Amino acid sequence: MQAADIEKILNDALNLDELHVTFDGSQCSIIAVADSFADMSRVKKQQTVYAPLTEAINQGHIHAVSIKTFTNSQWQREKKFILPS
Repeated sequence: MQAADIEKILNDALNLDELHVTFDGSQCSIIAVADSFADMSRVKKQQTVYAPLTEAINQGHIHAVSIKTFTNSQWQREKKFILPS
């Protein structure tokens, strides 16, 4: 499994405005951006992004997942600190 595979799974399942995935071996880091996160609790945001990956996790393709979620306005403020130049 590669980052592009994870991006496809998430983009097919979720209506995201922006998605950044890094995948190193079996560890996955995800940044998901969508205004639909605005009314969700922190746990619900994590569950929303995690759910489409359940099969890949159960099959052992992904071992560890780090998820950060943002609304578009939050992302505009935070991306300069998170994304490499």
